[in-house]
Amino acid sequence: MRDIAEINAVLDDAGQRLDMLHKTLKITDRTAEIKTLEEKMAAANFWSDQEEAMKIVNAMKAARATVEPMQEVVVNYNDLKELYEMAQEEGDDASLEEICGQIDELPAQIDKLETLALLSGKHDREGCFFSIHTGAGGSDACEWAEMLLRMYTRYFEERGWKCEELSMVEGEEAGIRGVELRVTGEYAFGSMRSEIGVHRLVRISPFSGRRETSFAAVDVTPDFQDDIDIEIEEKDLRIDTYRAGGKGGQHVNTTDSAVRITHLPSGIVVAVQNERSQHANKATALKVLQARLHARAEQERLDEASARNASKSENAWGSQIRNYVMHPYQLVKDLRSGHETGDISKVMDGELQAFIDAYLRWYVSE
Repeated sequence: MRDIAEINAVLDDAGQRLDMLHKTLKITDRTAEIKTLEEKMAAANFWSDQEEAMKIVNAMKAARATVEPMQEVVVNYNDLKELYEMAQEEGDDASLEEICGQIDELPAQIDKLETLALLSGKHDREGCFFSIHTGAGGSDACEWAEMLLRMYTRYFEERGWKCEELSMVEGEEAGIRGVELRVTGEYAFGSMRSEIGVHRLVRISPFSGRRETSFAAVDVTPDFQDDIDIEIEEKDLRIDTYRAGGKGGQHVNTTDSAVRITHLPSGIVVAVQNERSQHANKATALKVLQARLHARAEQERLDEASARNASKSENAWGSQIRNYVMHPYQLVKDLRSGHETGDISKVMDGELQAFIDAYLRWYVSE
């Protein structure tokens, strides 16, 4: 039989954490918000202004994404507490042992809620533009960038997020030199901002047969759903068109539909080639450019750009945020949060949540 004092301590701790989360997540306010939004959605003319209607629908999804997980855990906690007390009174040892096993799962459930509470930044609920670019390391770096792309796309799939490739530049010998993605999903930016920075790989190179070090940089920008108050003058842009290419299939194009926009004052370059229409690619490229300029302006106001924007760091030695070592031992270690694991194969298969959670906790503690 489990120690009663130990189980009571778990229940007491869970109750205190849930009370704190109720305040942190503003559950009372969000519940009232849901009621107000439901009243608006019930109006007969709700869809007369589709743009405004979609904003309300998205606000409802965001509010429910916070309230419903909290309510589910609270109901589970209250039920388990009541069943535990009844089993104790009745002396039902078999039921008590089963209930104690379920109580042991409460801390992990609350951990997930606390991670949700950490995703409370202004744009954390947004989707994001996600890019990977090679650094020092030649063909090894190109292959490393492709390995990272596989790792992240697997994570996106696991989360149920939609991932759209906007552009890709292949390496001369292997891998890719760069890729731009659009990731759509709840809390995509809030989660993936943990990946901004330089990622360093140490392994035996398949090209040289020696131990080599490669670098690739990840950058993440919110896919702002609200209107962006950023004016871009035509004179500040250099727009180049070229023929989209790739490994075949949907990437093959026989017209100059791909678009590369360079913002001359900032030096930001955006390339998009996923659509067959040059006009559509240009429109998407301008949206990405606006998002990056808006994000840069916000970061400058917060004086955080140099610490959080991968493009500000040299993509080489001494600037990495995470090390991936395949030889002479196996280890993945985040140099900010200190989180690490020796199971590099699982990480490369997209098991990144522990690193993301550790980063979020580290970030709010700084």
